[in-house]
Amino acid sequence: MVIRKLLSCVGKYKAAAILAPITIILEVILETQIPLYISDIVDTGINGGAGIAYVLEVGGKMILMAVLSMTCGILSAKFAAVAGTGFAYNVRNEIFNKIQDFSFANIDHFSTPSLITRLTTDVNMVQMAFTSCIRMLVRAPVMLVMATWMAVRINAQLSLVFLVAIPLLGVSLALISKNAMPRFSAMFKKYDALNASIQETLIAIRVVKAFVRGEHEIEKFEVSATDVQNAQKRAEKLIILNGPIMQFAMYGCMIAVSWFGGIHILEGTMTTGLLMSFISYITQILSSLMMVSFMFVMIVMARTSIQRIGEVLYEVPDINDDHASAALQVEDGSIEFDHVNFSYAKKEDNLTLENISFRINPGETIGIIGGTGSAKSTLVQLIPRLYDVYAGAVKVGGHDVREYKIENLREAVAMVLQVNNLFAGTIRENICWGKADATDEEVEAACRAAQAHDFIMSFPDGYETELEQGGVNVSGGQKQRLCIARALIKKPKIIILDDSTSAVDVATDAKIRQQLRQNLKDTTTIIIAQRVTSIADADKIIVMNDGRIDAIGTHEELMKTNRIYREVYESQQKGVA
Repeated sequence: MVIRKLLSCVGKYKAAAILAPITIILEVILETQIPLYISDIVDTGINGGAGIAYVLEVGGKMILMAVLSMTCGILSAKFAAVAGTGFAYNVRNEIFNKIQDFSFANIDHFSTPSLITRLTTDVNMVQMAFTSCIRMLVRAPVMLVMATWMAVRINAQLSLVFLVAIPLLGVSLALISKNAMPRFSAMFKKYDALNASIQETLIAIRVVKAFVRGEHEIEKFEVSATDVQNAQKRAEKLIILNGPIMQFAMYGCMIAVSWFGGIHILEGTMTTGLLMSFISYITQILSSLMMVSFMFVMIVMARTSIQRIGEVLYEVPDINDDHASAALQVEDGSIEFDHVNFSYAKKEDNLTLENISFRINPGETIGIIGGTGSAKSTLVQLIPRLYDVYAGAVKVGGHDVREYKIENLREAVAMVLQVNNLFAGTIRENICWGKADATDEEVEAACRAAQAHDFIMSFPDGYETELEQGGVNVSGGQKQRLCIARALIKKPKIIILDDSTSAVDVATDAKIRQQLRQNLKDTTTIIIAQRVTSIADADKIIVMNDGRIDAIGTHEELMKTNRIYREVYESQQKGVA
C-alpha cells in the first residue's frame, strides 16, 4: 500500500521512468551480442585462417555494438537521474504537505527531529533505491536471462554450474534480509535521537554559551553519534556478508567453468573461441547476480525508510474538516466554552483542562492570569483548533469550531504565541504573513499600532531589513512587537496575545493596549499576562488555577473576592515599591 502511494509520486516524470528501463534493455541486448563476435574472431578469423580482413570486419561490428550499447547506457542513466530526482521532489512535497495538515498533537507524536530525518535521510534512501530499481533491477534480470540463454546455446552441460550457485545465493540473501531489517529500523531511531540533540543545541546555542556548557553538549553529541555509529556497524556487519558470499559463488563458478571447459576443448567438443565467449557470458551472468545482490542491500535499507515515510503519509490528522461546512464563515468574535475538558493524552483521568465554561461577547477584552502550569495557553489554543477538546464544545460566532473549515476559522483568529517565531527574510515579508497582499500603508499602520515602527525605521534599511532565521538579529521585545504587528494586519475577529508583551516595558505595553482598544473596537481581544497591569482594564479577567477556572470578574471585583488574584497583584505592587 505504501509502495503504491510512493509510486504515484513519479507523476510527470513517468516518461523518464519508463524510458530508463527501455534503454537499459536495449543496452543489454546489444551487450550480449558482443561475445559472439569474440568467438568468430578467434575460431574463424584466427584459428580458421579467414585472415585479417575478416578479423577487422567482425571487430568493426563489435565496436559498433559497443558504441550503441554505451549510448543506450548513457541515455538510461540520464532518464533514471531525471526520474529519481523528480520522484524524490514529489515525495518530499507529499510529506511536507501532509505535515501541514497535522495538528500539534500529530507533530508531538512524531517529534520535529524525526520528521526532519524522514524528509531528508529517508527520502534520500528511497530515491537511491528507486533510481537503482529502474536501472539495475531491470538490467540484472534481463542480463541474467539473455546471458544464460546464450550460454546454454553454446554448451548446455557447462551451464549446469549455475544450478548449484544460484540456490546458494538465494537462500543466503533471504536469511540476511530477514535479520537485517530490524537492525536498520533501530539505526534510524538513533538518527532521530542524533538530530534531536543537534536541533536542541543549535536552537539554544546562546544558553549553552551563557552557561559555559559547551563541553557538556559536546559529550552529549558524542554519545548520540556513537550510538548511531554502533547501530550502523551492527546493521552493516550483517549486510557486508553479502559481498563474500557473492565473491565465493562468482570465483567458484569461474574455476568450475575453466576446469570443465578445458576438458571439453581437450575432448574436441568445444572450441577455444566458444569457451572464451562462454566465459564472457559467465562474467555477465555473475555481474548481474552482483547487481541483484547490490539491489538487495539497497532494498533492505530502503524498506525501513519506506515504512517510516508511510507512517507520516498515512497518519490521520488529529484535526480535520470532515464535518465542516465550506460555506460557514465566522460572523463575529463571540466565544463560548461549554463544559470543556481537554487532555493531551486523550484520557479522562489525565485532564489538563476540566469543566471550563464561560462566554465572551464580540468586541470584549478578556484578560487571563494564573500561575505557571495553570493551562492558560492550552485554553486559548482550543479557540483556533490547534488542539481539539476531549469533551464539551468551544463555540466561535455561535457555532462549534468543528463546524468551520479550519482555514475559515483560523483566518478569523490571529494569535501571537508565547514563542515568537520570525522567518528569514525582510521585516516587510514577515509582517505580510498576516496578509499577503497588504499595502505599504497597511504594513506601517500595523507596525505603528504594535509600537514597532520607530525601531524599524532606526535600521538603515527600514522595512527592507533582512531578518536572520528565527529573528536572532533583533531583541526579544522587538521580536514580540513584530509578531503583534503580523497579527494586527489580519484585522481578525479575534486576537489572542499569549504573554506576548512580557519582553517590553510597562509604558510600551500600555501603548500597545491603547492601540488595540482604538483600532480593534469590534475585535474580541484575549490577553494572557503575568503582569496584572496588562489586564487590569479588561472587561473581564479569568483567573486560572490547575486547569480550572478559579474566578471571573473585573479587576475591582476580583480584588475583593479572589484570593489568588489579590495575592498576585499585591506581590507585584510590592515589587514596584
